[in-house]
Amino acid sequence: MMKQALLLAATTTATLLAPCSAYYLPGVNPQSFIEGQPVKLKVNKMTSTKTLMPLDYYFLPFCAPEAGPELDNENLGEFLAGDRIESSPYLLYMKKDMYCEQVCINNLGRGEQKGVQPNKVVKAIRRQYHNNWIVDNLPSAHKVEDDMESATRYWHGFPLGFVADDKKAYIHNHVNLEIMYHPVEHETDSYRVVRFTVEPFSIKHDYELSVSEADKVKSDNMLPRIATISNPIASCVPGSQRHTSYEMVTGIGRQPQIASGKVLFTYDVTWIENLDLPWASRWDIYLSMDDAIPAKIHWMSIANSMVIVLVLSAMIAAILVRNLRRDINRYNKLATDEEKAEELEEYGWKLVHADVFRPPSQPLWLSVMCGTGAQLLCMSMLTILFSALGFMSPARRGHLLVAELVFFAMMGTVGGYVTARMYKTFKGNNWQTATAATALAFPGLAFGIFLIMNVVALSQKSTDAVPFLMILVLVVLWFGLSTPLVFLGAYFGYRAEAIEYPVNTSSIPRQIPDQPWFMGIPFTLAIGGILPFGSCFVELYYMLASVWMDFYYYVFGILFLVCLILLVTCAEITILFTYFQLCSEDYHWWWRSFSNAGSTAIYVFLYSIVYFKQLEASSLATYVMYFGYMGLVCTGLFVMMGFVGVSTSLYFNKIIFGSIKID
Repeated sequence: MMKQALLLAATTTATLLAPCSAYYLPGVNPQSFIEGQPVKLKVNKMTSTKTLMPLDYYFLPFCAPEAGPELDNENLGEFLAGDRIESSPYLLYMKKDMYCEQVCINNLGRGEQKGVQPNKVVKAIRRQYHNNWIVDNLPSAHKVEDDMESATRYWHGFPLGFVADDKKAYIHNHVNLEIMYHPVEHETDSYRVVRFTVEPFSIKHDYELSVSEADKVKSDNMLPRIATISNPIASCVPGSQRHTSYEMVTGIGRQPQIASGKVLFTYDVTWIENLDLPWASRWDIYLSMDDAIPAKIHWMSIANSMVIVLVLSAMIAAILVRNLRRDINRYNKLATDEEKAEELEEYGWKLVHADVFRPPSQPLWLSVMCGTGAQLLCMSMLTILFSALGFMSPARRGHLLVAELVFFAMMGTVGGYVTARMYKTFKGNNWQTATAATALAFPGLAFGIFLIMNVVALSQKSTDAVPFLMILVLVVLWFGLSTPLVFLGAYFGYRAEAIEYPVNTSSIPRQIPDQPWFMGIPFTLAIGGILPFGSCFVELYYMLASVWMDFYYYVFGILFLVCLILLVTCAEITILFTYFQLCSEDYHWWWRSFSNAGSTAIYVFLYSIVYFKQLEASSLATYVMYFGYMGLVCTGLFVMMGFVGVSTSLYFNKIIFGSIKID
């Protein structure tokens, strides 16, 4: 039995530590293509780390399908993430190379002039917007090439254009689409897409709209020609079998295309067979970002966290355990006649035994916040655990957000139960108010901030603006699932027995002596938050990068371990401060333990201010969006860690006061 348990533990640990998001679960069926079969190229939102406001691809005057773009069927998570996946006019056919195919001619707007507002494309280029294209559910990688080297980036799409040394904006009006495929085993003439790379170029095409009747019908590659290029590069010469290259674009006499006026859009398609890359591993290089972030950085984060935990554990072992053992032996020792005659005065935490479990001020709100914290903690750990097991693969767009919402709603039973049990222990009478506050307070705050951000997104014409129907789905999820489950959990919580204390509480509160400065709230908040924050700040950087800079985050196994270390660190530092507080004869530990552990969120918010400087944001809407959501996240983290602090301090106090004899 022990052997099986050890094997199960080893298997679980190995599973959590592996980058499991790279594999596909049963039920995710690959799509196979035969030679010549159409392969759809879809476009997603345009993103920018300067504005944080994604835009719809067709918000700018880009080429669209003849019948108009069609929106994919998207789930709630995709709408909340701002994804808008639509069809495109770019035609691809399995294993059929294309050479300088013409898509359309569009007018981008007036040119750049002093005193004249630039067109939308120029604005987007100067705000560093990137395109995000998709082929067979694979996002586009970005190939960067210059005179010295060539590199490929597997995140953040590819830029719309660039600003040259002359301070003018230029559009990428030509793209090389490089698609790798892998033959399907045990099937003939069947292939699967395993990689999709885009290399953008800016080419000034001088053209005439007159074309031959044959070209108006279609070219050899099934696309009609719309213009005759008068200054073609080698790949754009009719009948050419050469793909566009960096040398062609930057040759003598070639100029980039300025982002104004009428522009001809073209593209090349190159199909490359890759026998070493199976379909099941095609996401690996995207998740690792081609080893742009070495794995040892995450292990250094774990090592850093473990050092902090070991130091705290050593402090508790050296100070707390030794002192507690001495105190308990002294309190339980029978006094001799000489000691009774001397009437030695007792000192230490035993003196507050009749007040230590006295209900706190505002017991209803402490119960509500602890219930909300328990609900958020369960939601977070379940989401990370399922992500580590591979259920939240990036191939399943939007599933991570949907999972968070569903887990939060389902964990309403936990929140309701914790609130009811604590409030009953505090002998509260307004149980309806406590339960309703648990069901409405934090979700209401989150929903209110979400509505404000939605208005901001609407004002910026961003895809972050969620349609009314999706908002209605959120309301139904809140009041139709979460709220009833909170009341269900509260029902069982009020039926359960109140938490039993090892000592009785006196009717008259004991006077609290003056406290030293280092036991004041500012000092304990500062020290209580810095150590837990230090155990997780490395992973916090990559989490913020995945949210605000469109990086992929996939090491959920390491994140799970970091979260466990964070919980242990918060518990240990809270126990330490609670002991010092009781030794100072201050029994108001309920709210203090909540705030000491929750102060980690203050450091996270301060760190988010430092991180914000990397985004180079300048608009008011960006400030509102970033700090609004970061404030909400830090509020949730505060109540989550606060619940950990209260529960561990309560358990600690029950242990130490249950081990002494009370006269």
